[in-house]
Amino acid sequence: MGEKMKVNIDRTKTNQLLRGIIIGALAGFVVSTFRLLIEWELKLIKIGYQFLHQQPGYLVAWVLISVLLALGLGQLTQGYPAIKGSGIPQIEGQLAGDYEEAWWPVLWRKFIGGVLAIGSGLFLGREGPSIQLGATIGQGFAEFRHDKPLARRVSIASGAAAGLSAAFNAPIASTMFVLEEVYHNFSPVVWLSAFVSALSADFISLNFFGLTPVLHITYAHSLPVNQYGHLLILGIILGILGRLYQVSLFNMGRLYGRLKLPAFVYPVVPFILVIIIGWYWPQTLGGGNSLIVNLTRMNPSVLLFGGLLLLRFLFSMVSYGSELPGGIFLPILTLGAVIGGLYGAAMHAVGLLPSVYIANFIIYAMAGYFAGIGKAPFTAILLITEMVGSLGHLMPLAVVSLVAYVVVDILNGAPIYASLLEKLLQREPQLIANKSQDVIHTTVFVGALLDGKQVRDFNWPKSCLLYAIHRGEQQLIPHGDTEIKAGDTLLISVAPRMRHSAFVKIITAAQGTEKNK
Repeated sequence: MGEKMKVNIDRTKTNQLLRGIIIGALAGFVVSTFRLLIEWELKLIKIGYQFLHQQPGYLVAWVLISVLLALGLGQLTQGYPAIKGSGIPQIEGQLAGDYEEAWWPVLWRKFIGGVLAIGSGLFLGREGPSIQLGATIGQGFAEFRHDKPLARRVSIASGAAAGLSAAFNAPIASTMFVLEEVYHNFSPVVWLSAFVSALSADFISLNFFGLTPVLHITYAHSLPVNQYGHLLILGIILGILGRLYQVSLFNMGRLYGRLKLPAFVYPVVPFILVIIIGWYWPQTLGGGNSLIVNLTRMNPSVLLFGGLLLLRFLFSMVSYGSELPGGIFLPILTLGAVIGGLYGAAMHAVGLLPSVYIANFIIYAMAGYFAGIGKAPFTAILLITEMVGSLGHLMPLAVVSLVAYVVVDILNGAPIYASLLEKLLQREPQLIANKSQDVIHTTVFVGALLDGKQVRDFNWPKSCLLYAIHRGEQQLIPHGDTEIKAGDTLLISVAPRMRHSAFVKIITAAQGTEKNK
């Protein structure tokens, strides 16, 4: 018997493209301004340290201003916890329906707090805050239009991709990051809107900063195949150090708790320490993009790279643990670059690697370290390819990233942002939107439990209604005998109070493998 269903041509994509362009342009302007102010402040800070060396008598005033600024930022973050940290876990929770926040209070507080914290030279990244800024713009746009929950989530995801694209000038990797790490949804509506927003934001950002890639690293030679054994060793090292990074980051809250200080005083610790770092090593200040570019110009010294690794690792932990607005995205890449330089210098010192390939290993290790810590290898490969501006590293990047990913997986490491979200939800009150119905939006993977199954044959959670299936350009209104196929995007209505349990069951059925059946 033939399957009976009502078929409608899906005409929403054109509208979604227009929305994506608008959201991307708005997010691109805001994030580019955010990025520009941070760069200006960081330049002023470095000039300030040069002045202090000439006029050390002003050091007391510098310390006093730093403490007052730290206390002010501490009050800002503790008074509105949604702006703490990178902001990526908050957006991931928002897209999953487990967390909610008002867009305007987050937007202006994150903007001001991020500029002051990151621009002061702390080892914090601008990319996480940029993602949150972009997502809040997407949320604000959706609320202005009174969008339904599904369209609202797509707008938030589009804004997040636009924010990262404006921060890194990497639209393809930014789209992949949102799909792979933040939204966990590869439906055509989501990826198309996110990609268009990322392109729109990238265009705006290029008008601010020009066409030069963010991490324009020059290298003399491509790595020959007979040196690929180094990639396996480097991947293993990155995986082990990546797991160490995860464990250390999760325990920073406990270490700060032992100080027996009010939480709003935590930022004073990194603001005092950064004065010492700025006094002796001002070139290391900030998230690390300028340091990465300059690594290839340094002498291949094991001692130099080892000292940088120790400094960057410890102070990155101190900076992020203070709960200031700032991310770990770029600091992770910087640590990876330093690890790659250290490995290359060590191998050169013992005669196992020509020095001309050290720059190559700096590039490979950035992708591998992020792939292991974030458990997002596709994003890592694309990100470094776009940021460096060369396709010549694609195979080595893939090898190092996959090896590091597997090593972290063997060591029971979870994706860093998902783990931070879980920690956030345990610590902060969950703010769930007060809606009569919510929507779960997921794509069916090949070999999943739902692949090839009729609608009536799956035990759907209570209070759930599968009301639409997107299949290519068509929208299907399903019946009990409708067969679900791989690649379908399911739209499921669910009561908010049941969303979390329903989400877990449906995602497992739609994206799990045969062994999970």
